[in-house]
Amino acid sequence: MTVHKIKASALRLFAQNSYDAVPLSEIAKEVGIKTPSLYAHFKSKEELFLAVYDDCLAEHASRVRQLTDKLTGLDTEQKLRTILYDVCRTYLLSEEYSTFLKRTMLFPPNALLEVLRDRFAASEEQLTGLLQKVFEEGMASGVLRRERSEDLTASFYCLLDGSFLQQFYYRPNDWEHRLAAVWGIYWKGIAEDRTS
Repeated sequence: MTVHKIKASALRLFAQNSYDAVPLSEIAKEVGIKTPSLYAHFKSKEELFLAVYDDCLAEHASRVRQLTDKLTGLDTEQKLRTILYDVCRTYLLSEEYSTFLKRTMLFPPNALLEVLRDRFAASEEQLTGLLQKVFEEGMASGVLRRERSEDLTASFYCLLDGSFLQQFYYRPNDWEHRLAAVWGIYWKGIAEDRTS
């Protein structure tokens, strides 16, 4: 129970502040224990931070599995649009994990930069596999233009990341309008031209 409380407090504090701005003493105080007691559970602040990060990635993986189930019976366009909208709206994370992930990836602790990138890339494999499968099925059925599935996946991630960031610049209605517009243009760009 104490480990859970420590990680929950650390998540909240790291999401609100940066890694460097959160001393272990503040986490311990919030949990109601002395700072040395933290070391019975985590060897260092870095280990605690990475444990919270790994929990965040585990939640992401769980949400991707749920999203996979949601796509059953949809056509290629519906599958891709559902993935885009679901991931943009929640980034497949609870609000606290989403805030933590944004802060961590945009302003990572320098000492942990490569570790964070490697773990994030590994966690994306499940979503990447899902996207590549949708793209390959779409090409096989003649709905999508013939491209390398890796390139289509990379283009989708650029669309996804850009659309996700737009949420922080615009009001919700403006963002929804932009997302609908960009989706329409993106789909026309990857769909097989059936007019010729």
